[in-house]
Amino acid sequence: MDAYMSLISDVGFPVVVTLYLLHRIEAKLDGVIESIQRLSEQLAADWRAE
Repeated sequence: MDAYMSLISDVGFPVVVTLYLLHRIEAKLDGVIESIQRLSEQLAADWRAE
């Protein structure tokens, strides 16, 4: 049991920090994906207009 507690205390903090950072990055990645999709649509519309 002590081995499990030691493992959780050693690995638990990095796991929590990693999950927090992944959650923050996920929101930013959603914004980047939307921007890329809008850019491709805009480029396609501009290319058709020429």
